[in-house]
Amino acid sequence: MSRAFVFPGQGAQTIGMGRDLAEAYPAARAVFDEVDEALGEKLSDLIWEGDIAELTLTRNAQPALMATSLAALRALEAEGVVLEDHAAYVAGHSLGEYSALTAAGALSVADAARLLRLRGSAMQEAVPVGVGAMAALLGMDFGTASGIAAEAAEGEVCQAANDNDPSQVVISGHTAAVERAVELAKARGAKRAMLLPVSAPFHCALMGPAAEAMAEALSHVDLSDPAVPLVANVTANGVKDATTIRALLVDQVTGAVRWREGVMWMAAHGVTEVWEIGAGKALSGMIKRIDRSVATHAVGTADQARTVAQG
Repeated sequence: MSRAFVFPGQGAQTIGMGRDLAEAYPAARAVFDEVDEALGEKLSDLIWEGDIAELTLTRNAQPALMATSLAALRALEAEGVVLEDHAAYVAGHSLGEYSALTAAGALSVADAARLLRLRGSAMQEAVPVGVGAMAALLGMDFGTASGIAAEAAEGEVCQAANDNDPSQVVISGHTAAVERAVELAKARGAKRAMLLPVSAPFHCALMGPAAEAMAEALSHVDLSDPAVPLVANVTANGVKDATTIRALLVDQVTGAVRWREGVMWMAAHGVTEVWEIGAGKALSGMIKRIDRSVATHAVGTADQARTVAQG
């Protein structure tokens, strides 16, 4: 049986996530301490006892979700699960790629925390609030959604940003263009089309300034080959070369997250089981809609870590 470890993206955050991991496993607690130290602030206090609106801010959510994922991985390690012995591939949804690379030994926890704080801030600042938007189109495939986005653009930016599963595509761009696309999608038979409560239009051309900031930051960070291949968002196939991965992390800021294709690629390369490492079960739901034959397990609590490790 071949297995992949996958790592969630923005939207999975909840107050209290990872706390029981930190209480049950000293190595999990150490991850949160390391992230706090790298950022020079007690992000762990915000994660465990803070305000959800503040945690949801992109600059906070990104390092917080990575910390929770790595804490869950440390819990698995404490239960005897070593990533390279148990996973053939790693993958992550958007910011989850940084969690995946850190889990696979390509990045240090401290560097990942600082990169994600910068990434979150740069993505937030790339577009003034209100200028950009994102919307989910449900019951519509990627090709149809891409066509609608292109039609709605009318000289503005509007493009398919996340190909999540066969019935869920997220589009991103200028607010007016995204609103036009929502109306077009409804008229063309989408089950639902709605604007998302996000603070910036991620994964589209408007994120150009953030991509430049990440290119600069990544050029100064030690990034090594991961222990197992990363199934990259922008290419939807496995890659193990650090130089290539560094470039893909830059492309990812403005490029589409090809999650559906990536899961299909893993299934075609023998993956029959996926462990979702970190907060929530959003990726497991997507994977079930992409390929029902792939088994999924969530590893976000101490109990789940123990259960999955013993399974």
